[in-house]
Amino acid sequence: METGEPTKQVPCHYDRTQELKAFDDTKAGVKGLVDAGIQSIPKIFIRPSEELAQELNTCDNPNLQVPIIDLKGAQQEEIAKRILSASSEWGMFQVVNHDIPIDVLEGLIEGIRRFNEEDDDAKKALYIRERTKQVKFNTNYDLYRSRAANWRDTLTVDHARSGTQFDASQLPAICRDVTMEYIGHAIKLGESLLELLSEALELKSGQLWATECTKGWSMVCHYHPACPEPQLTLGTSKHTDPSFFTILLQDRIAGFQVLRQNQWVNVPPIPGALLVNIGDILRVSLS
Repeated sequence: METGEPTKQVPCHYDRTQELKAFDDTKAGVKGLVDAGIQSIPKIFIRPSEELAQELNTCDNPNLQVPIIDLKGAQQEEIAKRILSASSEWGMFQVVNHDIPIDVLEGLIEGIRRFNEEDDDAKKALYIRERTKQVKFNTNYDLYRSRAANWRDTLTVDHARSGTQFDASQLPAICRDVTMEYIGHAIKLGESLLELLSEALELKSGQLWATECTKGWSMVCHYHPACPEPQLTLGTSKHTDPSFFTILLQDRIAGFQVLRQNQWVNVPPIPGALLVNIGDILRVSLS
């Protein structure tokens, strides 16, 4: 068994800023690198060796898993208690029987895949780093600030900063209808979760919902093309979410993990289930 850390030498004359700009200027994203047939990933994506070593600390206990909550499996008071317990202990839980049709979930995943696999011209038209835009496509919002870029491209639908009604015509035509259908369902689910969390925290009915936090939302759709050197990079680095909570839809490719007691726990995808990650704002109320 090999235990050495994967490494790759970086020349002393290496100009990271220049490589970042050259990559960003292509507006083709990570998928553009894959289409070009690269065999080695650019240095901007290589994680520091100490970070790579930390990622090896994965828990292999099959009995340790993120709680699964059936939103129709008990009375509301009991469901609220289960959500509070999972949120406090894990900061995350999976929900089933959430009333979002599975064909909408699968249709969204397929629509985002098809967008990312379109010709570059369709994606370049949306490629921008201006955060005020409601719909944008790019690679790594923090590309110029992070120590290492993540191996992913992202379509972002942002209604968090805009005081105007969302303009669906800005969405790519190839995934527009299913994206809007999913957003409608997700907002309703978010409102239901806020009601359950209000009850769990012993607040007045609708108190969290009254904050109107569901009126400001962002939808972030990541695409991770095959990587020629996956041992040197990550699709998404360690982070918390600066929000009330995040509703996460996984595809059927495993890889998502949550940090639990200083160990990374795998969260295998469950068909039809959605992950709910407690964000930094709500976590304060639970601590």
